[in-house]
Amino acid sequence: MVAAAKILGAGLATIGLAGAGVVFAALINSTSRNPALRPQLFSYTILGEAYISVL
Repeated sequence: MVAAAKILGAGLATIGLAGAGVVFAALINSTSRNPALRPQLFSYTILGEAYISVL
């Protein structure tokens, strides 16, 4: 029972990391398309990460 809970917890942590990877990939893609917006996009990324971590 404990082993199953550990595996489930590891899976849930991996899903959270995948969400963070998607957000930062979008930041890199957006910055490469328009470098002048980097400061604004970075602040949006940090807000998005905070929102994802709350969920």
